[in-house]
Amino acid sequence: MATSAEGAGIVPHPRDTLDGEGDGVAVTSASVKDLPVRTVDPDITSLPPASAAPVEPAAPVEPEIRARLARTLEPDAPVEPEIRARLARTFDDVVANVRRAYVGKDGTVRLALCCLMAEGHLLVEDHPGVGKTTLAKALARSLGLTFGRVQFTADLLPADVTGAMVFDRDSGRISFRPGPVFTNILLADELNRASPKAQSALLESMEEHQVSADGVSHPLPHPFMVIATQNPYDAAGTFPLPHSQRDRFLLRLSLGYPDRAAEDELLATALTRPTPDSLPGVGGAQFLSTFAGAVQRTHVAPEVRGYVLDLIGETRSHPDLTVGASPRATLSVLRAAGAVAVSTGRDYVTPDDVKLVAEPALGHRVVVHPAAELAGITASTTIEEILSRLVVPVGGFR
Repeated sequence: MATSAEGAGIVPHPRDTLDGEGDGVAVTSASVKDLPVRTVDPDITSLPPASAAPVEPAAPVEPEIRARLARTLEPDAPVEPEIRARLARTFDDVVANVRRAYVGKDGTVRLALCCLMAEGHLLVEDHPGVGKTTLAKALARSLGLTFGRVQFTADLLPADVTGAMVFDRDSGRISFRPGPVFTNILLADELNRASPKAQSALLESMEEHQVSADGVSHPLPHPFMVIATQNPYDAAGTFPLPHSQRDRFLLRLSLGYPDRAAEDELLATALTRPTPDSLPGVGGAQFLSTFAGAVQRTHVAPEVRGYVLDLIGETRSHPDLTVGASPRATLSVLRAAGAVAVSTGRDYVTPDDVKLVAEPALGHRVVVHPAAELAGITASTTIEEILSRLVVPVGGFR
């Protein structure tokens, strides 16, 4: 979905004129018909607060605010406190929009969105029927970007994903026909049901953001992110993802079963809850670019870097792990922790941010020793055990 600085920029949110907490933000895309949304200007829609009374449309973004946003997008430019606050409020709006269609844990939704806002790839793993596809589609629709979906099956071919060279009858030439991977957000549903040959079709796309065909490289749209769902490894008809492909996902999340209250809400709202496809876009390309730029500029104190290095070093020497975390994993931990910091309005990373993303960022990258696996030890429990005995630095993180 095409967006522009005028149509998807950061604008004051009417909510802030009600609660008196300062300026808010609504970053959205094209209008969506027949949905309970409030018009902010002719090209922008945003979700109203659940309990707020009708309010007047917000005023357009002032020129100086747009100028400051443009400076924020420049390399090495500091992110002003006002922009950080607006990004955090828009992040909360996107989470609220996702939760209109997805009934689950708030922390899981926030981590999944942090992964995408850092322009990373997300792997959602769990048993069938717990809402993996619903969450993935709700995230994609809420960000207001172009969206594609591929259902991976045993007979899927790489060309079905990336595209292929075909004969064009009109021109009499062989040309490249792009596949569904040419989009902003690609939902790879049940990725591990496909053969390793088909799974490998995403390797180049995920790492280099391009597709090579007949000796020619075709760049993918920017941003490009993959949300992949997979069934547990022991499920029938699955092929385990190779370690090289798992390492390309920034975070891996497991949804788990909902608690009794959440499942009761699921039953009570079954007929009234909107579908993911009907959700309006609350984010956009400019919001995502600004957020990703803020993540890159988050301050990481030497004490926090040392804490991350201690964590990574323990995974490489732990007796229950045969493969520890790679340097790419080290970068991923800091990148995800930076996204958590920006989502709360901070420009610096704390050890709590690192602890929050440690298991989602490392659990799919380390390999448990077979003997430890037989004893019931998992990658998640090993990482939690490492975190429990690491010395946590205190203070001086700004």
